[in-house]
Formats: sequence, structure tokens, C-alpha cells
Amino acid sequence: MPNIRSRTPRSLMAALLAASALGLGAQAGAQTVREGGARAAPRKASTTAPVSRERASAVGRAEGRTQASRPGPAAQRQARARKRIDGSAVARTTARPVAVAAVAHRAAPRVSAAAPARVSVAYATGLQAVDDPLDLNSAVALVADQASGEVLFTKNADAVLPIASITKVMTAMVVLDARLSLDETLEIGTEDIDTEKGSRSRLRPGTRLSRGELLHLALMASEHRAATALGRHYPGGLEAFVVSMNVKARQLGLMSSRFNDPTGLSGRNVSTARDLARMLQAAYEYPLVREYSTSPELQVPGGGDRPLVFRNTNRLIDQPSWSIGLQKTGYISEAGRCLIMQVGLATRSVLMVLLDATGRQARYGDAQRLRNWLDAGAAPLPASRSTGNSVAAPVRTRYASAGS
Repeated sequence: MPNIRSRTPRSLMAALLAASALGLGAQAGAQTVREGGARAAPRKASTTAPVSRERASAVGRAEGRTQASRPGPAAQRQARARKRIDGSAVARTTARPVAVAAVAHRAAPRVSAAAPARVSVAYATGLQAVDDPLDLNSAVALVADQASGEVLFTKNADAVLPIASITKVMTAMVVLDARLSLDETLEIGTEDIDTEKGSRSRLRPGTRLSRGELLHLALMASEHRAATALGRHYPGGLEAFVVSMNVKARQLGLMSSRFNDPTGLSGRNVSTARDLARMLQAAYEYPLVREYSTSPELQVPGGGDRPLVFRNTNRLIDQPSWSIGLQKTGYISEAGRCLIMQVGLATRSVLMVLLDATGRQARYGDAQRLRNWLDAGAAPLPASRSTGNSVAAPVRTRYASAGS
């Protein structure tokens, strides 16, 4: 083969070699761009699967142009930052609806399977559905003439139901019957904390009050720790106190009543409206029960700079149009809203018992309806569900009682 170098001028040979090198470089660069673009598109599609195909292609072309143009280091860093931000935004946009849907899917069974609010025993046994001529909200009602014992109005009066803090009236009578010193200082302990319902109290463990102050708080403000402390400091302790409560009930002829603790927090403290009218009549003979249960408020030492102020739980006490000689309110879920009162009217004094009202103010509205009816002359009304002409002759009708 002829020697090209020998026949070709050196200048022409240099030009041919430069052109050949330039062509090979351009071909390699084009191949690099094609391979880079082909690699970039699948990688973007695999990391952002929810992105549409058009979006992935556009991103791939943009990456290819970036590599082909070979930007400087600063521009490359900016491009990488933009890609990270764009990829995160796309991922959030596609993942968030899935996450929300998953949470909603998980939450739905909990909402639909949530247990209903605990209903009272009277509601569960259908007593709330019983109609009466005065359209009372309370499931149970009884009004009796205090002097004669004649029953003027009755509704489910012999149903045995939880009575909540009305129990504290019996607690007060047992404390006073024991003739213990009302001036003796008693201390609230951790044993007095409510473990039955978890109710709160401003009487902290270590608070020291007289027995008389604790009795006052139990009747007026329905203080649970005060009532428990009274029972705990009874001769023989709390167990002996509960025994004495049930003995007292038998002495009064409360044959449908049972007491389980001095507070009424347990649903096992049960009675009937007819029995409670008898208990109310008996408690009226205790001057301190009348005084303490109807006082508007009481201040006691709280251990700090300021005294603790307790107020009466019965909103009717502050109304001058009502003449209340003795009262007690009560509430637990099993019992509903309860109220017993001795009320003086223009022509007579009556014993009023209302059990299981469904609203916070409903028992007071029922008391006002009964009073309006009595003030209007107490026209004869048909009895509802239970009958009887006197609180001295109970008819024992048992209904299911709930525990706590």
C-alpha cells in the first residue's frame, strides 16, 4: 500500500487527523446523550410511579437536556435541588389522599362500634316511657301530704332503683344517731378517694375538718369524700357503718331499700319513691339535717390562704318563692337526676320525690309542675303504673338494679 504520509503534505495530514478526532468525539457525545436520556427516563418513572407517563417523559427530556448542555457546578446543584423539591411535591400529592383514605377507613369502625352512653336503670327497664297526667320528665315521682301521709300523686312509686346521693340523708341520720362529737376533728385520707366513679373533690387528703363540717358538706354540697370520711370514722369503721345504715332502714320500715356505701356512688344503693318519702319524713325530725341540707353555702379551711367555698347543689334553695325545709339531690348514670324535698305550700306541707330525670334541669321543672298543680287545688289525677293511698303501705315491685 502506498505510504500516504510520504505523498501527503504535512499540513493536509494534520487537518485530516483533526477532523477525524472531531467526528469521533461528536459521535461519542451523541451516544452519551442518548444513553443518558434512556437511563434517566426509567429511573424517574421507577421512583415516582404515581406520576403520569407524559410527566415522566417531560422530566426525562429535561434531564437529557441538562446533561447535554453540561451546566456549571452551581447550575447542577440548583437543578438537583429543583428535582428533589419537585419529586417530593409529586410524592406528597399522590400519597396524601391514600393516607387520608386509610386513616378514614381505620377510624370508621371505631366510630360505628363506639359504645352508647350508659343509660339509667329506669330507662333500660322502660319506666321512662310511662306517661303521666302532668307530663313529667322524671321516670318516678311521688307527692304525699306530710301531715296525713296521703299520697297525692304517684308515678312508678314502687320501682326499686338506684338513688345516688340521696343515700347521704341516711348517712346523716346514722351519724347523728351515734351521738358522736360534731366538734371532733377528722382527717380526709386517701381511703376517702372515690374509686367507684372517679369523681373529683376539693377536699384533698390531709384536709382536717370537724365532723359537723363534714356532715354539713355531705348534705349541702353532696361531698363524697366527706361522706366516706364520716363512715370511716364511725365506731367499727366503714363496714359497721353500712350495717347500721341498713338496720336504720329496717327500723323505718324501708323494706325495699338497700344501702351499700355512705356516698351513693354505687348503683347498689337502691330504694323506691315510697320508701324515700318515709325516709324524708323521718329525716325531717333531725334539726341539723334540715339546717345543713338547706343552707346556701359553707366556707371551710382549705389549707391555703383562701377558704374553700361550697354551695348547695339544689338551685331552688336560692329562690325565695320556694319554702324548702329539707332537700337532697343526687346523680349517677344508673340513677339519673334525682331530688327529694320537703316543701311548704300555702295550705299544706308535702313530701316530694323525683327520680331519674333525664336532663340537668328537668327535675326542677318537674317540681315546679307538681307545685303548680298543688297550688291549683290538686285536682284528682289517675295514678301511673303504681297505686297506693299512703306512704305507710308500700307495694314491693322489683325492677332490675344495676351495679357499678
